[in-house]
Amino acid sequence: MSSNTETQTPEPHAPAAPQASAERPVVFTAAAIRKVIAFSEEHEQAQGKNLRLFVQGGGCSGFEYGFTFDEQKDSDNLIVQQDGDLRIEVLVDSFSLPYLQGCVVDFVEDFSGSGFKVENPNATGTCGCGHSFAT
Repeated sequence: MSSNTETQTPEPHAPAAPQASAERPVVFTAAAIRKVIAFSEEHEQAQGKNLRLFVQGGGCSGFEYGFTFDEQKDSDNLIVQQDGDLRIEVLVDSFSLPYLQGCVVDFVEDFSGSGFKVENPNATGTCGCGHSFAT
């Protein structure tokens, strides 16, 4: 009786997703960092400013994410994001920080469009568009 055993090659794993920590309460992926840099280089109104990530009331689920380029204010939390030689500084106000603690921000492009995607461990629900959340 012969045995036919096949060896299976393990499938390659995707790179591990970045993890938030006390030092980096919000994490941007390499794709998100590259997109922020590209946008700031292409748009004059963004040059010399930092990216601001914030939460505001609204959207289908109660809160929505916002992204804009802004100057730092005294009450802002400055979160440095780095991927190799690429570096950005992200501003988060004190109201938004508890809602964003532990978030991973990615930039995705697919057949349905492109944009920033926020994976928020604090969200208890999201709307279908992914731009708003509930806690």
